[in-house]
Amino acid sequence: MLLKDASLRIHDGQKMALIGPNGAGKSSLFALLNGELGVDGGELYIPPKWRIAHMRQEVEASERSALDYAMDGDKVYRRIEAGISNAGSDNELAEWLDQMDQHQGYQVPVKAEQLLHGLGFSKEELQRPVKSFSGGWRIRLNLAQALMMPSDLLLLDEPTNHLDLEATMWLEQWLKNYPGTLLFISHDRDFIDGVADHIVHLHNQSLTLYPGNYSAYERIRAEKLAQQQSLYEKQQERVADIEKFVARFRAKASKAKQAQSRLKELQRMELIAPAHVDSPFHFEFPAYEKMSTPLLAIDHAQLGYHDGSGNKIILPDVKLSIVPGHRIGLLGPNGAGKSTLLKTLCGGLSMLGGERAQGEHLRIGYYAQHQLESLDVKATGALILQRLKPKASEQEIRNFLGGFGFHGDRALEVIEPFSGGEKARLALACVAWMKPNLLIMDEPTNHLDIEMREALTVALQNFPGAILVVSHDRHLLKATVDEYWLVDNGRVQEFDGDLDDYHQYLQQREDLLNDSVSAAGSQPASAKPAIDRKEQKRLQAEKRQRLAPLRKQQQAAEKQMEKLQAQLSDTEQQLADSGIYDAGRKDELNTLLQQQGQLKSALEAVEMEWMELTEQLEEAE
Repeated sequence: MLLKDASLRIHDGQKMALIGPNGAGKSSLFALLNGELGVDGGELYIPPKWRIAHMRQEVEASERSALDYAMDGDKVYRRIEAGISNAGSDNELAEWLDQMDQHQGYQVPVKAEQLLHGLGFSKEELQRPVKSFSGGWRIRLNLAQALMMPSDLLLLDEPTNHLDLEATMWLEQWLKNYPGTLLFISHDRDFIDGVADHIVHLHNQSLTLYPGNYSAYERIRAEKLAQQQSLYEKQQERVADIEKFVARFRAKASKAKQAQSRLKELQRMELIAPAHVDSPFHFEFPAYEKMSTPLLAIDHAQLGYHDGSGNKIILPDVKLSIVPGHRIGLLGPNGAGKSTLLKTLCGGLSMLGGERAQGEHLRIGYYAQHQLESLDVKATGALILQRLKPKASEQEIRNFLGGFGFHGDRALEVIEPFSGGEKARLALACVAWMKPNLLIMDEPTNHLDIEMREALTVALQNFPGAILVVSHDRHLLKATVDEYWLVDNGRVQEFDGDLDDYHQYLQQREDLLNDSVSAAGSQPASAKPAIDRKEQKRLQAEKRQRLAPLRKQQQAAEKQMEKLQAQLSDTEQQLADSGIYDAGRKDELNTLLQQQGQLKSALEAVEMEWMELTEQLEEAE
């Protein structure tokens, strides 16, 4: 039994996120609301006139075009369209045309194009048959079909699971403006925060309703769990881990906006840590003992692939270097070349030109977006790890898999019937098992529930090697990376900003595309007159000039921080020398300790100044 004596009341216009561990019964509750399951006891009431739209998880290999498939979601439109085609008289045709006008049916193709564009489909792909798309892109088509249907209740089961960051941001805005009632399943906390006004927690066969978004739910639950004495010690250990990580990050802070955003995220994590101390997942990514500097570098690299007509170059001139301690989030619109870059760095694609240099001790752990497909489903989890390290003992393997939720004999079961979430956890275990010193991860949170995502976040935070990650999970990015690289317009370059800045970058990019369409003679309805854009540029220039003194002070503080940090590192390196503690070097030791104290005080003062300047800039902007 998945639910027992469960009660839930949904009001018109509410936006509810349904959360809970995989297998708890979230999808079954959706099936109940859809009429696919019945209740064994109690009552289920749905207003009889409510139109329910839901996102299907399977899609057939249809010959229909992507655009037609999306438009099929509006069944009323298709019924009217068929009526117009089959009208037997002028009067009947006039009636159908009147219905089409009332339904605003002439806007349906435009709406479908807008939906598909927001979900990442290019104009050229709209006429491609559904069967030509991969499984993940077919799921996007199912999502488009559900959004196309006029509805009073919209049911979405993990709608972001196969989306990239850009499509996730677009969907969040679309759902905010959805006028009906929304119930959705998601494990993406930032997405839930942006959309939901209530949380429904499915736990221990019951439903508990929390007001507010996911952050509010975490705070309320953290307060409850923190009151339980048995969890107090675990809570304190988790908070201590976060404090150590914050301290390590502050010492490396070199970018104002990014660093400010990151510190706020880590402080929030400390606040909600108790909400996850009872998580069943606790693991780490052990790193290879030896490191090389750099771990991996490429210069004047041409990246792409071979097709039937020759080389297809996507990124023509890439230069980058990855060193131990690098924590990089990779940004870029769909099709810009992020996956091409990752596959090339991992050796899955050969460079079409340029130079590649890798450190003597480089060990890459690569988690591909479709990693699950490479698992041997006829094997057990223990056997898969045994094949990777034949000398490992069974107990060592079972202990390791236990951190990923495979307890007891579960590690010895054939994985074929495992859920997608269980297979994803096993795939992550395989990456961690090989002790890499460079983690390259392409959408590692797909299929993972919130608790496992939290455990993955903690493991990445504590990983001492380098990290390069692509993810649509903004919480994971904000909590684990220190800098962003942007892949766009055939280039890979440092992105000076945080995810809010990236969202603005995407909007500006879209505006530029609209401007180019306008210049070609097809001006969109939303385009603004040129005089408005000139005025906007003038105001922006004035703002930059007004904020220039603050920015100079901020930059000076950053340079001072870097200088003091270098001096402090040098002093602490001298203090790490055991010889300094000899009796004959007492005066030298006292001088170094005094220097250390002075430098720490000076660094703290400059950091505070930098934080205040950053806040002033943010408020002014």
